Amino acid sequence: MKVIFIVQGEGRGHLTQALTLEKMLRDKGHEVVEILVGKSKAREIPSFFYAKTQAPVVKFDSPNFLPSRSQTGVSVLGSTFYNLFRLPKYLRSILLIRKHLKDIQPDMVINFYEILGNVCHQLFRPAIPEVCIGHQYMFLHPDFTFPQVHRHSQEWMKVFTEMTCMGAQKVLALSLRKYHHAEKEGITVVPPLLRNEILSTPRHHGNYITGYMLNPGFSKYVMQWHEKHPKVCLHFYWDKKDAPEVTQVDSTLSFHQINDEAFIRDLANCKAYATTGGFESVCEAMYMGKPVIMAPVHVEQECNAFEAQQEGAGVMEPHFDLDRLLAFAQDYTENVEFRIWENQAEEIIVNAIEAAYDTYHAPTVTYSPSKLWQPLLPWGNFALSQ
Repeated sequence: MKVIFIVQGEGRGHLTQALTLEKMLRDKGHEVVEILVGKSKAREIPSFFYAKTQAPVVKFDSPNFLPSRSQTGVSVLGSTFYNLFRLPKYLRSILLIRKHLKDIQPDMVINFYEILGNVCHQLFRPAIPEVCIGHQYMFLHPDFTFPQVHRHSQEWMKVFTEMTCMGAQKVLALSLRKYHHAEKEGITVVPPLLRNEILSTPRHHGNYITGYMLNPGFSKYVMQWHEKHPKVCLHFYWDKKDAPEVTQVDSTLSFHQINDEAFIRDLANCKAYATTGGFESVCEAMYMGKPVIMAPVHVEQECNAFEAQQEGAGVMEPHFDLDRLLAFAQDYTENVEFRIWENQAEEIIVNAIEAAYDTYHAPTVTYSPSKLWQPLLPWGNFALSQ
């Protein structure tokens, strides 16, 4: 198969999933010919993505949330007006996606939760199967449990999620554990897409805490805690624009720009992990056997964090309360079932994608009545396609 990826570039989760799936498909003899990445002014696409992908990368403008003034959450009102103002740019992005599909003529499109990719598919109906993949599709599964807060926001999130996958040939929901497939909703449940480096890096139990913050405003809570516990070593990663590669506050506290190899090394050797609730981050910590504290930035991360807490991965807090993390770490038990489930990811996901391709291109079966019965039928010969 010749495949194009369309990736939502918010945060790093979808980007690392795309890198992992690209390698899986190439190992099975398929070709990822291009990766189209939706970008925004609020985020930089990390350099490791360009370094690790083999396919050429094309960026386009895509809707995204703006951070709040405190840099710890999202600004709903600001994001709404910002995206409305940029509608002409998004229309040009849709046309760009269409042009690339026409020029390359791939055998399949794999969409990592990018709404403009699906809008393009719905508007222009290219004769190309689309597979949508992401943890967010678990929100459409009837057995998924939501936190009992912000229900209105959850409903809007589900509507948006449906808009990203309408008409797809197959929808793959990345999940922390094995659920039954929701056939009525069109959901196929698969393991997370974790990078090979996460699966193969040796793990140790060090004497420091590491973390990743989607919004740099959380750094003030880390610094406040650090002032009370200056002897605890902290290595945190952020996406802060214009910050140096390493901001060394003192001998035990440092903030780092996202560096793929350094982050994985720190995660593998830390004693506990703090994050803002991105699905990929939580899964990586679970596979490494690290207890987690999650401080969600928006409703989607709130649902991720609640699910991970139910699975015993960690605790959910409004801010990085590292005291709570260290207390949880004392009684933490590694989730071995998650590692077993994740180790099946390549086989399950690639088989599902290949099955979607085969189903889309399956020959039409034509049924004809027996010649004995044809004279009795008023419409004579007929064909029924399935």
